Amino acid sequence: MKVLITTEWYDPVINGVVVSVENLVKGLNELGHEVRILTVSPNRRSETKGKVTYISSVNAARVYPGARVAFTSLRVSKHIRALIRWKPDIIHSQSEFSTFYMANYIAAVLDIPIVHTYHTVYEDYTHYFIPNKKLGRAMVSKFSKRILDRTACVVVPTDKVKAMLRSYGLSTEIEVIPTGLDVGVAPTGNGDDEKKALRDSLKIPEKNKILVAVGRLAKEKNLEEIMLFMTKLSRKDLTLLVVGDGPRRESLRTYAGALGLPGQVVFAGMVKHSEVAAYYRIGDAFVSASRSETQGLSTLEALVNGLPALCRKDPSLDYVIQDGVNGWQYETFEEFRDQLEGLLEKTGPFQLKADATGSGPNKSHTYLDFAKSVEAIYFKFYRKAEADIRRRSAGDA
Repeated sequence: MKVLITTEWYDPVINGVVVSVENLVKGLNELGHEVRILTVSPNRRSETKGKVTYISSVNAARVYPGARVAFTSLRVSKHIRALIRWKPDIIHSQSEFSTFYMANYIAAVLDIPIVHTYHTVYEDYTHYFIPNKKLGRAMVSKFSKRILDRTACVVVPTDKVKAMLRSYGLSTEIEVIPTGLDVGVAPTGNGDDEKKALRDSLKIPEKNKILVAVGRLAKEKNLEEIMLFMTKLSRKDLTLLVVGDGPRRESLRTYAGALGLPGQVVFAGMVKHSEVAAYYRIGDAFVSASRSETQGLSTLEALVNGLPALCRKDPSLDYVIQDGVNGWQYETFEEFRDQLEGLLEKTGPFQLKADATGSGPNKSHTYLDFAKSVEAIYFKFYRKAEADIRRRSAGDA
């Protein structure tokens, strides 16, 4: 099957959407499918590199930090025409913005279905462009329904997101499929010497316990809460290792200084996804105070690397964390303090159980199982679309 994946976020950007897309592409390729990517260019130039088509874009940072919007005439773009000539069998869109409109145009020309993955709880991001939360939610609800009603099926990572979309009035079929992980991605050589070398390169004291936070440095990730909690802890042998980048980086550095924590907070910056396992593996606990998760992909990655998780309570993490088995969810500082102490004093690493994600012992979170689940959806709606075309042809005859 020929699969066209459209996404606003792709290489060289690193975030959860990109990781999800890359793992899906890897799985689909192993299953024998031909996959191409359609995304936005980091500049005003459109080009095709291998199986990835980049469309000219403009800066949209006023809407969301780092965002870009494709800028092209769909009817005359030689790159869009080339994808139409390639004749994909199905389109899998990963964003609701400019690349979705490209997906919708190509789907209409070729009369093929769109499967869509809804990655982001936009209600938690409306502060970037509108201060009124109630009005922001209404706008998100209307926008999401208008976009998703054009698709054959919507894929979501958790029941939390499915319930949210149903509350928007969406009647389109929704399938819950947790994003798959490439658990084989690990550094070559990750023994004690390599771990010490990484700690030394980050200037982390040998005696310190390491709390690892991985993700985009943005307001909705609420990293300030972890820093504030650190100032309230009696133990000071802690280093918060922050892996990632984003619009909040400098303000977080300033905040750490204001709290008297500059020596206890280490900003590693952006790390290639293929190398991030090394950072998880030098940690003693994974921490997250995010209030805007759809699945908690970085939490899952921490767990498969043997790192217990301590995260702010969120329904999306019910699929991921089993309290007392592979970590804890907290709601108050007191819970954070007590649970962290328990995690740090445990002997031996936590291990991710077969059913520790809450999805049952017979389901897997590997990228290949994820791709197989998505593949089943592709075949279902591809066959349905073909049947619809045959019925229309018979009616015209």
